[in-house]
Amino acid sequence: MTREARDTGRAADRAADGRRPLWRERDFGVFWAAQTLSVLGDSFALIALPLLVLEATGSIARMGLLTAAGGAAAVLAAVFAGAVVDRVDRRRLLIGCDLVRMVLYGLIPLVWLLGPQVWLLYAVLPLCEAVGMFFAVGYVTVVRSLVGTEQPTEANGRLNATAAAAGVLGPLCAGVVAAWSGPAAAVGVDAASFGVSAALVALVRFRPRPADDREPDERPGLWRDLRAGVAFLRGHPVLRALTVLLCCFSFLTLGLNDLVIYHLKHDLGHDDGTVGTVMAVGALGTITGALLVARTRRLLGFGRTWTGAVAVCGLAFAGLGRAGDVPTVALLSAAFLACVGMAGTCSMSLRQEVTPEHLLGRVTAAYWTLQYSAAPVGAALLTWAAEERGTAPVALVAGACCVLIAVAALFTPVRRAGRA
Repeated sequence: MTREARDTGRAADRAADGRRPLWRERDFGVFWAAQTLSVLGDSFALIALPLLVLEATGSIARMGLLTAAGGAAAVLAAVFAGAVVDRVDRRRLLIGCDLVRMVLYGLIPLVWLLGPQVWLLYAVLPLCEAVGMFFAVGYVTVVRSLVGTEQPTEANGRLNATAAAAGVLGPLCAGVVAAWSGPAAAVGVDAASFGVSAALVALVRFRPRPADDREPDERPGLWRDLRAGVAFLRGHPVLRALTVLLCCFSFLTLGLNDLVIYHLKHDLGHDDGTVGTVMAVGALGTITGALLVARTRRLLGFGRTWTGAVAVCGLAFAGLGRAGDVPTVALLSAAFLACVGMAGTCSMSLRQEVTPEHLLGRVTAAYWTLQYSAAPVGAALLTWAAEERGTAPVALVAGACCVLIAVAALFTPVRRAGRA
């Protein structure tokens, strides 16, 4: 059979299924571009905020405390995010979240002109993380509305792949900007990216979700909305097991970015430009994972893909603290991020596939609330331990625990999750 005939046959199969290829979906394409640009700017803050703290205080524990504060705010916001997302206009919510973050992050370079103000970071980052949680929950629901239930893994893979491509360029540019103009200027680029994202999201036409035909006084209150998401997770064997396992995984890994930056700057003695380069190489791993996840899941099934990815994450994490040169740190970071991306895309796609649309926001919010509930404490403990004991033993113990999480998954319904 010729290549043209195969392509024609695939197109006919898609038409018979009532689906169009994603590259021909105008609204998905605009949304795709918006998120790619937003991640391009966000990668600046990913590096710049820890560098601002390290530059002002020299302490990895203070870096971890900032990460913990942001994580705690995100967890608190997630408690309410699902109920809000399922009740309000999603386009307005996404645009509003982008504009708020544009203003908040824009304050940092302006105030920094007067001198380092570390207190501002502890005020701005938690607020931005809370707003970002509302955006993230809304983001998951609109992907479902843009591509339906047939193509979420492919759509999420493409979104993650191009976001990771932006994440390659972003850290490189952030390292250059931080080296030339200081980390505060890099945060300003992040603020501008949210403005561009808001403008593009305004152009997207989202499909209307099913209407709630109940009378206002018959609709459940906020507390019942919150419990609805938790109840769905508890009743689904695979999602229930994933929630518990990922809670442990997030506890161990939320502070990893701070650990890598501190290892490069403090232990190995490199500059901000090197940090940006290592983060860019790590993003190449995310691209690889995003491009491979759909095919790997079809070949191996959900359970093997997820557990294998988490196991490799643990092995890479264990080696990071003992890596004595920049190429090794970059390679291990790339392996870790590739597998985090594969595991995360698999779990997100599964939620989108099995959750009724009217519950998707609440289920996503409940999932993330429970998953990250202990992560802020973990980030603070990880960075405190690294400052007291060094990065090598802390990374080794945390990585070994991640491998044990993958082993534990083999004794749960995750292992038997199908190939669909």
